Amino acid sequence: MAPQRRGAPKAPEGNGAAERRRPSSTKSVRAPRYVWKKWLRVAVLGACTTFIALLLWGSLGGDDSITEVLAHRSEVLPGRFIEVPCSEDYDSHRRFEGCSPRKCGRGVSDAIITRDEARRIRSIAEKGLSLGGSDGGASILDLHSGALSVGKHFVNLYRYFGDKIQTIFSEEDFQLYRDLRQKVQLAIAQAFGISASLLHLTKPTFFSRINSTAARTAHDEYWHAHVDKVTYGSFDYTSLLYLSDYLDDFGGGRFVFMEEGANKTVEPRAGRTHGRAFPGMLRLRRVQCVHGAHSSEEEVGAATVTAVTAE
Repeated sequence: MAPQRRGAPKAPEGNGAAERRRPSSTKSVRAPRYVWKKWLRVAVLGACTTFIALLLWGSLGGDDSITEVLAHRSEVLPGRFIEVPCSEDYDSHRRFEGCSPRKCGRGVSDAIITRDEARRIRSIAEKGLSLGGSDGGASILDLHSGALSVGKHFVNLYRYFGDKIQTIFSEEDFQLYRDLRQKVQLAIAQAFGISASLLHLTKPTFFSRINSTAARTAHDEYWHAHVDKVTYGSFDYTSLLYLSDYLDDFGGGRFVFMEEGANKTVEPRAGRTHGRAFPGMLRLRRVQCVHGAHSSEEEVGAATVTAVTAE
């Protein structure tokens, strides 16, 4: 009798079902893990983006760096002077007896130049700047040297425009400029206890217009911290006259004295003058980035910088 063939033994039905279910079980475990990793990457990327944004905000003049406001825009100050210690390295600079700063400090006043005078001197600056203007966010006009921002460069407006200048500026314009400069120079002499006759105008002395346009050259990057005496070796005393109002005409643009643990600021107000004498390397200052227009067609913060040297 021929032997009967038997088929391969059948696996228990339960084992086969388990084998068939195993792939779907693996997918169900893998899917949540994949989703978890995906969301982890998104969270890390978001945290990094936020951190970078905070760093940029701080570097571009975020308000979190300000711990004390020396002069609010709403205040009308007859005069405020704050004396600070001079830097130790000041002794290495050349000094002139009776003229070089014997004390260091900063003064702020709304009583030296009137708001009407500020309005009139601003109109002079606007006439000159209308002849050019930087492609970036910072334009200057220096009536003494003739320097004017045009595109990415500077030109001498007296040579570049020739006789046309006589139709732009009047003798009354130049006289007003001289009168206001002399007022500021006298105020500096009184604040620092020196003779005004020993102070002489140095360069550069200029009008500055700042808006929120992105920088095109290094000259547009006005927000970097620096020391006046280091940047301009002839500066012994520096003053700044504001020609527009913080928050009414623009945002940002506040003047910041950088001090360890306690940055201090002056808020721009048309007609406000603040002068300073900070010889040495340790007195850093900067200007916050200007942003936003509020009551003017152009986002602009206008000011004139006067610098005098001791001789």
